Amino acid sequence: MAATIHPATAQMLGNFRFDHLPAHLQEVSRPFHALAHRLAETLTGPEVTKALDDLWKAKNWAVVAASNTEQEASS
Repeated sequence: MAATIHPATAQMLGNFRFDHLPAHLQEVSRPFHALAHRLAETLTGPEVTKALDDLWKAKNWAVVAASNTEQEASS
């Protein structure tokens, strides 16, 4: 059953868009987007927003790591 998405949680979901990234970084970011939406659609409570915040941080670090890996490979 789908949970009602709190406005703060809905706002956090916007942080998981990836269409602005280059294709190779979209591939890294896409699974985080999918997981964020699955969590927001199935769970409730303030813990969901906290989980999304931590997931967003992890997504950002993964994108940075992928970007750094690409830069190192092209050097």
